Amino acid sequence: MTEDRPFETIIEPFRIKTVEPLHRTTRARREEAMREAGWNPFSLRGADVLIDLLTDSGTGALSARQWGMMMQGDETYAGADSYYRFEAAVKDITGLDHVIPTHQGRAAERILFRAMVNPGDLVLNNTHFDTTRANVEYREGVAMDLPCEEAAVEADHPFKGNIDLARLDRVLSDNPGRVPLVMITVTNNSGGGQPVSLANIRGAREICDRHGVPLFLDACRFAENAWFIHLREERERGRAPIDIAREMFSLVDGATMSAKKDGMANIGGFLALNDPQVVVTCRNMLILTEGFPTYGGLAGYDLEAVAVGLYEALEEDYLRYRIRSIAYLGDRLAAAGVPMITPPGGHALYLDAGSMLPHIPWNEYPGWALAVAIYLEGGIRGCEIGSVMFGQQPDGSEQAAPRELVRLAFPRRAYTQSHVDYVAEVLLRVFERRDSLRGMRMLESPPVLRHFTARLEPLPQPN
Repeated sequence: MTEDRPFETIIEPFRIKTVEPLHRTTRARREEAMREAGWNPFSLRGADVLIDLLTDSGTGALSARQWGMMMQGDETYAGADSYYRFEAAVKDITGLDHVIPTHQGRAAERILFRAMVNPGDLVLNNTHFDTTRANVEYREGVAMDLPCEEAAVEADHPFKGNIDLARLDRVLSDNPGRVPLVMITVTNNSGGGQPVSLANIRGAREICDRHGVPLFLDACRFAENAWFIHLREERERGRAPIDIAREMFSLVDGATMSAKKDGMANIGGFLALNDPQVVVTCRNMLILTEGFPTYGGLAGYDLEAVAVGLYEALEEDYLRYRIRSIAYLGDRLAAAGVPMITPPGGHALYLDAGSMLPHIPWNEYPGWALAVAIYLEGGIRGCEIGSVMFGQQPDGSEQAAPRELVRLAFPRRAYTQSHVDYVAEVLLRVFERRDSLRGMRMLESPPVLRHFTARLEPLPQPN
């Protein structure tokens, strides 16, 4: 795997100290497992999965430094030293005044929206991810996506994750007093893991200031976004990722964070804010549902893992390897003509199931059908981001999602290049027989975040 720097080969910037076995299964066993799971990859037992790319959330490998600090975890209920080390790390990187620990990102979202969103409010985002949208809608707000025009273009563009600044200004102008906050997700997960430029965040800051609306980051993958800025944004080229990250956070009024992503931890997150009045409401909600403000649903050793992981996620050797490993898989698939979102994202590759399977209509869930086929072929578990995840509306009706995708999200520091090569081989075999794949029928559709627990079945092959 090579990068644009001459005479340098990108290798995994770590050596392996502890391993766990992977277990191969037969196709017959995988078909049985999928039937038992109601044809839902989320419901598969982990033991039946060979390469697990369902999510990069909390599934990565911890470092020796993280394990070492975890042994020093202070489990004092209130005022633990582990919290203050965690708080110092978050404040050092974000510069935000108040830090509220949570057990993961969706808890931070729920607390924030409970404090700031009322029925009928509009919450604007470059693209809401599933839990963010669900938490807005649970408050009877409207989650409105404002992706940039380039997001829908097939050609490569360096910052397809940007929010559409012209539309942002227009929506704020047309809805005075109705928008409690604007959020930018970095990187833009539902939009293909695409990055957001620093110039775009600056532009959103200026617009929000003019309209008196606070700006927030969904900062789950802030380090990966900083690296893309380091690589692709001309004015920022070569800046240290930690300096770019600090400027990103300096432009916002607050942030939600799942530390299970760029916190490099198995569990954890935070809500960070500047507004002292909002903080009071949020802390009260935290105590009601998560725990005391100095642990927020986490053990002391979890806080220690995040405090170390936030810095490890910003190390240049790690980020270079992380981004290039996804691009390497994308290069192999692109050479064979596999449709996907390009350029590849930071944490995942997004296959374009709608383009790959044009014979399957949206309401037969082509993304879901492709994810099932990939598992049956090689024991690889991915995640649909399409009309199962986003097609169900708050009133119970259905409509087509903007795109029918399958996300293959790579856990941090967990798989080697040989694993990536295996994934490529399986995907190419599925691509070769794509015309034989059939759609899916929904059997059970829960009203909230249905993709986690829905049950489906394959449609029969036509005669």
